[in-house]
Amino acid sequence: MVKVVLGGTFEYLHAGHSRLIDKAFLILKESGGGLVHIGLTSDEMAGKKNHAVSDYAARKHELEKYTSCLIEKYNLPKDCCFISKIDDPIGPAAAGDYDYIVVSPETRKGAEKINQIRKENGLREIQICEVKFVMADDEIPISSTRIYKGEIDKKGRIQNKKQ
Repeated sequence: MVKVVLGGTFEYLHAGHSRLIDKAFLILKESGGGLVHIGLTSDEMAGKKNHAVSDYAARKHELEKYTSCLIEKYNLPKDCCFISKIDDPIGPAAAGDYDYIVVSPETRKGAEKINQIRKENGLREIQICEVKFVMADDEIPISSTRIYKGEIDKKGRIQNKKQ
């Protein structure tokens, strides 16, 4: 049974987030089943962002809706995914029993740090699966900050075009 972990704030659940989460479920499907564990940042941790963030319950609800669709899409068991609250950038990955960690180019260094901690503690490393950024129409990565500022929408379409 394969165990995949990923984490984030998942504000606005945009196309970049979708790519990350979809990759985790695809790993599960291709491996014949297992578990996806999503660490969702707590309100306290999310409050350190440089923009307003929805509360934990609202972000978790959106994640649950999205993951339910993926479970159906990949014909996986309903209990193949769970979401837990994390209060630090490392989350459960440093000590948990996982095979893969799905990251973006922006969060790869965090995964490398997790593997360093695991190695120091006598645990096997987790395979890092880096997913490329999803680019907006202007070829700049989609991000929650850009959405918050009104530059782009969740799919990366430009919102403030100058005439």
